[in-house]
Formats: sequence, C-alpha cells, structure tokens
Amino acid sequence: MHSTVISKCKELIELLNRYGRVIEIHDGALLIEVDEYYLHELSELLHWKLNGYYTTSIGVDERPLNGSFGVYHAFVLDDYGYYVILYIKVSTGLLKTTSITPVIPGANWAEREIMDFLGIRFIDHPEPYRLILPFDWPDGIYPLRKDFPYNCKASVKDKIDEVVHGSTSTVKDVEELSSRYTLVPIGPYHPALHEPEYFELYVDGEKIIDARYKGFMVHRGMEKLAESRLTYNQIPFLAERICGICGFTHNTAYCQAVENAAGIDVPERALFIRSLLLELERIHSHLLWFGVAFHLLGFDTGFMITWRLREDIMNIAELLTGNRKTYGMNLIGGVRRDVKEENIEYIKRVLKNLENEFRDYMENIFSMNELVKRTKEIGILSKEDARKLCVLGPHARASGLKTDVRKYHPYAAYKYVDFRVPVRDEGDVLARLLVRYEEILESINIINQLLDNLPNTPLQAEYDGIPEKRLGVGVTEAPRGEDFHFVITGRDNKVYRWRPRAPSYNNLQSVPLMLRGEYLADAPIIIASIDPCFSCTDHVIVVDVRNGTRKRLSLNRILG
Repeated sequence: MHSTVISKCKELIELLNRYGRVIEIHDGALLIEVDEYYLHELSELLHWKLNGYYTTSIGVDERPLNGSFGVYHAFVLDDYGYYVILYIKVSTGLLKTTSITPVIPGANWAEREIMDFLGIRFIDHPEPYRLILPFDWPDGIYPLRKDFPYNCKASVKDKIDEVVHGSTSTVKDVEELSSRYTLVPIGPYHPALHEPEYFELYVDGEKIIDARYKGFMVHRGMEKLAESRLTYNQIPFLAERICGICGFTHNTAYCQAVENAAGIDVPERALFIRSLLLELERIHSHLLWFGVAFHLLGFDTGFMITWRLREDIMNIAELLTGNRKTYGMNLIGGVRRDVKEENIEYIKRVLKNLENEFRDYMENIFSMNELVKRTKEIGILSKEDARKLCVLGPHARASGLKTDVRKYHPYAAYKYVDFRVPVRDEGDVLARLLVRYEEILESINIINQLLDNLPNTPLQAEYDGIPEKRLGVGVTEAPRGEDFHFVITGRDNKVYRWRPRAPSYNNLQSVPLMLRGEYLADAPIIIASIDPCFSCTDHVIVVDVRNGTRKRLSLNRILG
C-alpha cells in the first residue's frame, strides 16, 4: 500500500477513535461501537464532511448472541477506501435508538424497515410510518426476530392504522392533495408495466404538482429463508435471483461478504472470471435499459436495435456459463467453470463488432432533435439532492457524483484493469442516457483487458469451514449502482444474518422529487431513467395469512 494511503488511513482511524472503539472487521471495513450521544455528529462527519456517503442500515436480533438488538449504519468513504459501519446496541427493554434520518434523509426507508421487521423505534424519525408490512399485519409480531419461524402464519388484526401503507404521507395529506388536484395513478398492475409499481401523480392540467411512490408489493422472503434453511453455498443461487436482469452481481457481493468475513483468499483466475461476467452483465443490462427507454420515448427502432445488439452479449454469456442469464457460476471461494482459451478470440471479435455498431447507432440517435428535446432538462436531480438521498450508480454519476466501487474500492479483478468512470453534471434524463452509453464502451475495454491477462491459477480456494460470529461486507458496482451485502456468520454452515441491499432501494426515493414540476407525458421516461428494479427492492405483498392466499385489492383499498 502506498505510504500516502497508509497515512490517510491512520488519520481516519485516529479521528474515528474519538467517537468509540474502532475494530477492523476485515480489509477495507471498519466497525465503530458508538455511543448514541455521538451518532448524529459522526453520521454528519462521515456523510457530509469526509465526502463519504450513507449506504444502508441493518437491524439484527442479537439476543441469542449478547442479549440485545443491534443496528448497523453503513457508510462508504471513497477518499479513504473504507466502509465504515456504526454499531448501536439496543436494549430489549427500551427497544429504541436515535434516528439519523434528520441528518441524512436517504436513511428514511432503511430505518423504517428495521421498525417493521424488528420492532426497534427510531427517536425523532420524521416519518415513523409502516413501510413494508401490510396495514393489517398484527402488532407485536416482527418477522426478522429469531423467535419468529420462517413458516409462521400470523392472524391479521381487526383495527387498521390510519396510515397510507408504503407512503410518506398520512391519509390527511393525501385527502388534501386529492381535493385540489387530479390524481393520476400509475400501476401497481398494468399490461404496460414490467413489474408491480405504484405511483400517485397529482396533476394540475398537464403539470405534475406532487408525486408519491408506494412499493413493496413483491414478497419472496429471501433473508429469512437464507437464515433459516440454506447453507453458505446454497445462498449464492438464491442471491442470483434477487434481480432477474443483474443477479450475478448480487451473487458476487454475497460471496465476497462471506469470503471477507472468513478471510478466504480467492484465486486470481476466479477473480478475473467474476469481473468478466460482471461486465458482460453490465453491458446486457444497459442495452436492455436503452431499449426500454427508447420504447417509452416512442422510438421503437432504437428499441429493436439495442435489443438485437444485446443478443450478442447473451450468446457470449451462454458460451461461458451454459446460461443466457442466471449464470450459477459463483461459490464461496471461487467459481465453478473456467474460460476456455479457444473462446477468447471469438469473444473479442464479437465485442469489437458490437462496439463499432453501437457507436454508429448511438451517435445517430443522440443527434435526433426529437430525442434530445424529450430528455434534456427533464427529470432533473441536482447534485445536492442526490447527496441528500444517497442515490447510487449511473443515477448518481449523471448528477455529478463521482462514485464507483470498482474504481475506489476495487474487488474481484478491477485493480488489474484501467478504465474511466463517466460523470456528468446536468442531472437530467439525457445525462443518464449518456453515462450509460459511455459505461458500455468502458465495459468492453475492461473485458478485453481481462481476456488478455487471464492468470493461470486454480478456480477455487481451499478453506476449512466458516468461523461463526464474524462480520463481513461485500459490495459490487451493479449496472444500477452499488449492491451492498452484509453478513454475520453463524453455526451449522449457515449465516446468522444476511442483509442484501439493491441500488434501486436508494434510487427510488428520488423519483417523486424528479417528477414534481414536470409534464405528465414525461413521467414514464423520468421513472424509467433510474433503471428501477422493483423486485430487488421489494420485500412484502399483502397476503391473507389466515389461509395463505394473496389478496386482490381494489384501488381504494390500496390507497388506504
């Protein structure tokens, strides 16, 4: 490590030691046991003063370990190359802790999720309403507590709280908006929508005056299932199904979290193969998004062009893994299949042809006045608001935030390649298009470097089990932004706690702000411009727990 970097790290640790005991849980990750008195001050220091950013909060039922609950607030410090996790021990008697949402608005959802799933209250939280659990979920039952069986069926409660589920609005707020403006609902289920999503747009004529997002309509119970039933090497196949488009990046983030916790050194060839597949996944995901964006703009020729180009990437993925999607390549400690030497030249030739075609098509498309007018200065998210809401990935980079964990916290084989991080300052839909365009070209460049330098090592590390009670963080730069996976290792070859956080979880909170003041006709492309993935964000759908059937709700019932 360079002496300047070592000096900065020492300064950081000395600074953080003023607030609590600092523990290096593994390379590049620090844990601080913080007194609540310093929580706001330290959160402000990490997010605002040290040019870091808040990424998520995790609640853990630690009663079997230490008799209490725990809350972990995770921050990323690009300038120092560290993840910093603030740990608050929460007593079982009080079951409350200080909220950091007044300091960092982007912490809103994560803290409310902990309230829903563990019953921990956050003092001075500005919107202490239910976020995920359905409105008729019984009081006093919290699904992520260890004494709640994964297959338990609770009884619904009779009294319904006067809160609009999944929204930041009370019923009174919604009634006031509805009395003054026209409500235009988008979703949650509609033939034109790819996933269940629900936006309330309050319009005056063609102008959007206000917007609300309500999500969390898809339930798969992955965290609870993993902690209850699955072994360490079964979870990668579950993690890859968090997202139907970019699942391998979740799979990799989970494996890295466990490997970091256990101190497993993954062989270099396996790291190169992981990066290769991650960049192929980035290209196919971005090309898919371009097609959807062009379709929403009424430019179906662009849709067909980009999806045809995407087929070349899907064919390469099938050649390397046997699957067009859901590769099934990762295990703890390495990968399952090798890259054959005879395929390398073919892959490079296909990528070269794709790059030439893609450049030609996109240069023509970006010269179309109709497309530029539909995207320029539309759906603007300022750099300041992007910081407040802790947005990630291309969405953040299009608003002037220079962040990319591949570059500033290198994992897999990214420290062995040279690439540029595209950043723009406009913060509009056009900037998000241009950032993704440049990222595809950079991904092709990265893949060529990886193929030219594949090391000759084994594919799997040898290790003697996973020690329990270890913390691990695994982070990848997914096509939509940073995937953050947190694990606490357990006994019997199982995790004690696994918390995956997808980038859309952070990015979706910015959409209502981007919609306000815009025309109704631009709402679809503004929403799509963050490349939202609702399935990898959502956790719960309304289910009749008395008989296990899903409820069909009328619009009035959804609105509360």
